[in-house]
Amino acid sequence: MKKIGIDFPDFPRRTALRDAENWYQKVLSERLGRDYTPIKTSNFGEYEMAVNYLTSVLEEAKAVEKVAIFNIDHMAQIQFTGSDAVNLLDRVLPADVSSMKIGQCKYTLLLTEKGTVLDDLIIMRVKENNFILVINAGHDITDEEKNMISDADFICKYMKDNEDVNVHDISDELVKIDIQGPLSYKLITKLYGEQVVKNRNKPSKNMKFFTFNEFDFEGHHYYISRTGYTNRWGWEMYVPAAVAEDQFKRTAAEALDLGGLVVGLGGRDENRMSAGNFGLPLNGSEYDREHTPVNAPLFNAAIDMCKENFVGKETLQKDIYSKTDKRMVLIISEGIVTGRVIYKDGERIGSVTSSINSPNVSLEKRQFIGSQRKNVNGKDGTAAIGLGWLYHNPFKVDEEGKDILIEDGKAVRIHVEFYRVDKEGNLKGKPVKGYISGDGVTPATAPKALKNIQNL
Repeated sequence: MKKIGIDFPDFPRRTALRDAENWYQKVLSERLGRDYTPIKTSNFGEYEMAVNYLTSVLEEAKAVEKVAIFNIDHMAQIQFTGSDAVNLLDRVLPADVSSMKIGQCKYTLLLTEKGTVLDDLIIMRVKENNFILVINAGHDITDEEKNMISDADFICKYMKDNEDVNVHDISDELVKIDIQGPLSYKLITKLYGEQVVKNRNKPSKNMKFFTFNEFDFEGHHYYISRTGYTNRWGWEMYVPAAVAEDQFKRTAAEALDLGGLVVGLGGRDENRMSAGNFGLPLNGSEYDREHTPVNAPLFNAAIDMCKENFVGKETLQKDIYSKTDKRMVLIISEGIVTGRVIYKDGERIGSVTSSINSPNVSLEKRQFIGSQRKNVNGKDGTAAIGLGWLYHNPFKVDEEGKDILIEDGKAVRIHVEFYRVDKEGNLKGKPVKGYISGDGVTPATAPKALKNIQNL
């Protein structure tokens, strides 16, 4: 079959919204009465992406308390059609694809034969034989010299002779814009009408979590899913490329009127780590090609171990049968600890995979660190949050094998220290104080009923 993935680009790509982002930057400076500053960018998935628009990531990270807009056009959409599309996807992916209903989304992983993670993705069933996979930036590239294979080409390796499957990268047709936060309902319905967020099968009711709708607006076809990478109320929109710049401007202007912001990758990184009790994993950080995802918080949501088979299942079964009790945990620390090792009572217990300063950690949670830093203990102070993998589960478990996160009415928190290490593995410098958190940073609201926000 002909290669689907693109060649490795000579230069980092730009999203379809780059000009609109420059427009937003000027509007932002005027609205806030601040001097115009260039957008801070970074290479992410071979795209030149905005890290932040304001001078501080911390300001943007708080926007999701009202409404946050994300330019996520660096993510790709791959369409699988044909009478055997469901068979191919069900054969490869660990989600139960065949049981999906039209209008349903599922979060799942793309695994190697070794059970390690190539990518995490959302799959949407558009029609009986029509699926769209929403994949991460850079996973649309196939380059043998760089040992890169696109998700589409990897999946197609498992296609059988004479199967009826057509695969198309439709990323150039759609532009992904995420709208997250409690005021997202108000914003979307003002721009597109209430019908776009209603249950497609029961129009008198609201959309359910992890479903999507299709709608036409001013002669163009849109997709909108009740999903997101913040674990707060919100949606992800797939806007026709022909009108994406205009729709982004409308959305950004409305967000500013509501006290929200367009948020760059820095704020998005904070939002996914501060989401719920355990945060949300990032492919390439918490997920990688070296470790299985067993015991990651979203393992059961992403993987159906009752399926007869899928790529990587055998290795996952061995990992589970060995009773591995490794755990991905959320940490709160007095400073950024990316790449540091985690110690408890003089013993190394794991390592940090992600860490970022956060404005969303409450004063009580910051004070629990026991830090001497004034910025940590101040009323408007900050602490760092992060995710890490531990060799063993730090929490006690109940009779059902579930982690005990509350004891005597209080959240379980385990004090630890974070050290740098040299090439030989020796500890360097003074440790950073922090703890493993059983109650996270911000409660997850994404699955809760929309009636909670539709009258805000």
